[in-house]
Amino acid sequence: MTDQAHYKIETENGTKQLARAFAQIVKADDVILLSGDLGAGKSFFARCLLRELANDPELEVPSPTFSLVQPYHFPTIACLHADLYRLSDESEAEELGLFDGEHLMLIEWPDRLPDLSDKARYALAIKNVSGQAEGRILTVTAQANDLKSLAALLESHSDIHLTI
Repeated sequence: MTDQAHYKIETENGTKQLARAFAQIVKADDVILLSGDLGAGKSFFARCLLRELANDPELEVPSPTFSLVQPYHFPTIACLHADLYRLSDESEAEELGLFDGEHLMLIEWPDRLPDLSDKARYALAIKNVSGQAEGRILTVTAQANDLKSLAALLESHSDIHLTI
């Protein structure tokens, strides 16, 4: 992954629009890395994406903070949502079964497993905008063609703005 796009997301609806766009382009063997400070919106984005993939806006999507991994099996795709924050070392990751089978992986706190960056199709870094309750800056790192596909899906959304 070499290219980046930066988006300003102004509302929760903007995050939902972003998740809707990702739902149209992800595949079962993709890895999406989600980084950012506590409360930046990593779990919220993952929840929105999983609800889109399930085609169920009310789907219960608990945070994997304590279970570490939450599996989901939808008619069109299997997913794993993992939170690696509580991993104390890389060897513990083998017990999680992240690489057993073909599924979309949403990984929060990917810095706990540095080798994941080589496997990722997308890396999303979320940062709160100072002084705004809902504003976020999102940096998406991916291949240029993937960024173009994402930008095309987002260009008509009023709550998301390409910034750089």
